Amino acid sequence: MATSPPPTSSAAVTSSLTQLIAAELKAVDELFARELTSDLPHVNALVSHVAKFRGKMLRPMLVLLSGLAAAEMTRGGGGGGGGVRNPLTVEHVTAATVVEMVHMATLVHDDVLDGAEVRRRGATINHLHGNEAAVLLGDFLISHAYHLCSSLDSASPAAQGASRLIAHTTNIVCEGELTQNFNRQNWSLDEKTYFLIIYRKTAALTEACCKLGAMISTERQPWVEALATYGAKLGLAFQIVDDILDICGSQKTVGKSLGTDIEKGKLTLPMIHFLNHAAPQHRELLIGLLESQDHDRIERVRQLISPGDSIAYARGEAQRLVDEAISALRVLPASEAREALVEAAQYVTARDR
Repeated sequence: MATSPPPTSSAAVTSSLTQLIAAELKAVDELFARELTSDLPHVNALVSHVAKFRGKMLRPMLVLLSGLAAAEMTRGGGGGGGGVRNPLTVEHVTAATVVEMVHMATLVHDDVLDGAEVRRRGATINHLHGNEAAVLLGDFLISHAYHLCSSLDSASPAAQGASRLIAHTTNIVCEGELTQNFNRQNWSLDEKTYFLIIYRKTAALTEACCKLGAMISTERQPWVEALATYGAKLGLAFQIVDDILDICGSQKTVGKSLGTDIEKGKLTLPMIHFLNHAAPQHRELLIGLLESQDHDRIERVRQLISPGDSIAYARGEAQRLVDEAISALRVLPASEAREALVEAAQYVTARDR
C-alpha cells in the first residue's frame, strides 16, 4: 500500500489528518463543552483550564478516521440518487467525545501520581489547586464520560456494544496504572512486564478508539479487528516515544514536566535496556542515581543513558510497532481515511512532543 513520507511538523500532520473529519471534530468540541458545563462557576473554571490540555485530539481523531476507513465501501449515491452520504454518525461523535473525556481524566490523575507541574506549557491542576481538586476533577470527567456513554445503549444496534467496550477499557487502563505503581523501584523489571504495563495504561485506549469507530461503521469483523490491531500497535509505539522524550526531550518543546519516570523510579524501555546491557559499574551507577534524592539526578541519568544505544533500541522498537500498525491496515479498502491513519502512525515516531 502506498505511504506518504513522515510529516515534518506537528502543525502539518494536524492539518492533514483533520481535513477529512473537520466537521465531526468541531461537533466533538461542542459536545465536550456542553456535556461538562456546570451551574457552578468554580467547576467550570477547572474544566476550562483542563480543556487547554487537549492538544491535537488524537483519540477522537482515531475514532472518526477508523469509522471513516471502515465505512468507505458503503459510501455512494445509493438507489435513490441521493448523492454521496457522510458515513460518520452521531454515534461516532458521541464515542469520540467519550474517549476524549476518559483520556483527559487519566491525564489529570497522572499528573497527581507523577507530581507534574507542567502540561501543554501550562500549570497542571494539581500544581495550581492541589491534589484533592485534581483527583475530584478527574472523577468529574470520568463520571461525565460514563453519563454520555450511556446514551449509546439506546442508539443504533451497531453502537450498542460501545458502552461496554469503553467501560472495560477504562478498567484495563486503571489496572495498568496500578501495575506500574506496584513496580516502582523494581530494578529487575523486564520488557515483557513493561509492555504489559504500557498496553494497559495507554494502548488499550487507542485500540478501543479504533475498534469503536469501526464497529459503529461496519459488521465486517476482519476490518474491525484490523483497526483494533492498528490502534494497539500505535498506542504501544506512542508510549515508548513518550518514555524516550521523558529522558532526552526538551521541556520547552515537549510542553510538560519531564524526568518524572526517573524521579518516581519507573523503569521504561531505554532504562530496562541499559540495565540489561551496560557494564556492571554503569548499571550500579544508574540504580544509585534512581535511588538517590540528589537535585541533579535527572540530568545525570540523561547523561548516562543518552550516549549509548538504549535510546536507539527503544526508537527501533517503536518503529517496528508503527510498521506493524500500518501493515494491519492492508485489509481495508484504499481510501483517504486509510492513508490518514498511515500518516498518523508515521507521525508517532517522528514527533518531538
